[in-house]
Amino acid sequence: MARKYSKKASAKVGRAMRERKAGTLKSGRSGRKVKSRKQAIAIGLSEARAEGAKVPKKASKKKKSSRKRKSKR
Repeated sequence: MARKYSKKASAKVGRAMRERKAGTLKSGRSGRKVKSRKQAIAIGLSEARAEGAKVPKKASKKKKSSRKRKSKR
């Protein structure tokens, strides 16, 4: 079975995880420190994706219906 992520992507995620542990990983737009493990993984994958590494596409968000359900009485 083929690898889901490339070695380059794994290296990027590993680097992001080390930076998070050291407290030096910062998020893109706001520049705040990253505290969550999931966010660190997402940053590493997005950097690998930007460099052209083999990384699956982002999962699409499911659309919620905007109308509220009426309660039965």
